[in-house]
Amino acid sequence: MELIFEKNRPGAPDIYFPDETPAGARRADEIVPDALRRNETLDLPSLSELEVVRHVLALCRRQVGIDSTFYPLGSCTMKYNPKINEAVARWPQYASLHPLAPDETAQGTLQALYELERGLAQVTGMDEITLNPLAGAHGELTGLLLIKAWHESRGDAKRRKILVPDAAHGTNPASAAIVGYEVVTIPGTPEGLVDLKGLEAALGDDVAGLMLTNPNTLGLFERDIVKIAKLVHDAGGQLYYDGANLNAILGVARPGDMGFDVVHMNLHKTFSTPHGGGGPGAGPVGVKKHLREFLPIPFVRKDGERYGTSEERPKTIGRIGGFYGNANVLVRAYTYFRKHGRDGLPKVGQHAVLNAAYVLAKLQKTYTRPLGLPCMHEFIIQPTEEMLAKGVRTLHIAKRLIDYGYHPPTIYFPLVVKEAMMIEPTETESKATLDGFVEAMEKIAKEALENPELVIGAPHSSPVGKVDETKAARQLDLRFCACE
Repeated sequence: MELIFEKNRPGAPDIYFPDETPAGARRADEIVPDALRRNETLDLPSLSELEVVRHVLALCRRQVGIDSTFYPLGSCTMKYNPKINEAVARWPQYASLHPLAPDETAQGTLQALYELERGLAQVTGMDEITLNPLAGAHGELTGLLLIKAWHESRGDAKRRKILVPDAAHGTNPASAAIVGYEVVTIPGTPEGLVDLKGLEAALGDDVAGLMLTNPNTLGLFERDIVKIAKLVHDAGGQLYYDGANLNAILGVARPGDMGFDVVHMNLHKTFSTPHGGGGPGAGPVGVKKHLREFLPIPFVRKDGERYGTSEERPKTIGRIGGFYGNANVLVRAYTYFRKHGRDGLPKVGQHAVLNAAYVLAKLQKTYTRPLGLPCMHEFIIQPTEEMLAKGVRTLHIAKRLIDYGYHPPTIYFPLVVKEAMMIEPTETESKATLDGFVEAMEKIAKEALENPELVIGAPHSSPVGKVDETKAARQLDLRFCACE
């Protein structure tokens, strides 16, 4: 498909916008000062409005998203985003509110943010919430800064290590390193859980804390979480909860009850804001009361029936973003929260686990299941030895799924499982959709054994076929045109 720049037709007429200035109207060049005017012609393609609309719609038809197909990305919770969230977020009372508006003119927004904080605190078992972090990894950074500030406030600056399981999300060690910590990897057991002996051996008076996801990245619940929390706390460390997989336990179990001191939440996952393509996001952080005084500023406070803003936290780590984070994303999450209510939220976690268990029960008949424990919201499968012997690997299966109209799952992650395919159906998919996905995966398994070249050469029906991914990564070309 041509780029819009390649469709350029100099002097192309646009029948919708005549050049004549309406009577009584002033031209832009009569209003804009000379110093602010562009000296050179803007290098944009010359096309009619109709041609631009058709080009954009053609691109939309090639776009793949949760509204167009099943999107089973493991550890990403690409679930359906209810359109009521979008409608409310577009209300001018929210969308048009200036971030510097006086508190008295922003009571509705401040109330929504305040109530979202209280709701998130209840869901996670935390004592206080900050909505300021702009994304999950930003929440990790904030949480680690809080842990660091707490240790230093107690004169315990020698704690320079953060423990991270070997199956953790890559942002965990990256965030710890940015804060200045040394990252120590904790091994997992053959079952896929944290090795308690390995954890105990790594703990000492130089450890600031342990970062943990529960359910973990392998889709398994850490059944020894209470023991893990005790080991970390007895050693003087803090327990950090990576909320990427909170969707699995929403309304059913609370990190605060498990012993976690800090929690970050990916509202763009668990509370359903579209987040493909890198954003938008929101990563609120919750803490137990001993960390409350270090939370970032500003924050929303309630005085009687009025809501206001405050920066009165003498030990705060400071500002970690502008104003109150991605407020429009927070409004979407608040809408989702209120729509489900206290009784509806547990169903989210329960149905997410049910859907994953159902798909796993079907697929383990034709694929290898490396881990034997019951899965939570996501699970991992692998190609069978027979498939691998035919030259069919995980990448080939993922690409072949495109031909069947499904977005591929997460592949080759976590790295601790070879040829991993991580699948997360989420709670929003119907049994019919899950059955269709299972049927496609079963057909691919059969093709892998009977016609492996068909799978290896996939995809065959997409606008772009099989590509040299190594070359694409090493010789990336982001130019708009092929000009030198």
